[in-house]
Amino acid sequence: MYFFTYIIYSKDLNKYYVGYTENIEVRMKQHNTGISTFTAKATDWTLMFQEAFLTRQEAQHRESEIKKKKSRKYIEWLINRSS
Repeated sequence: MYFFTYIIYSKDLNKYYVGYTENIEVRMKQHNTGISTFTAKATDWTLMFQEAFLTRQEAQHRESEIKKKKSRKYIEWLINRSS
């Protein structure tokens, strides 16, 4: 089983969201149906980036690493690098 760090984007809000999960498909449904508090403001979230890890701790660490940078440019660089 893998764990994922991911970045999603809402065009309506022009915002990115960084998170981690065990199941990206289920998590995307949660984001787009208002179950997740922050992302409930929009229903057009699109998966832009994902990285797979063997442990939950690694995925959480990567999520924290990305969030600590507080940089939209860094997030967009990650997305462009993976395309």
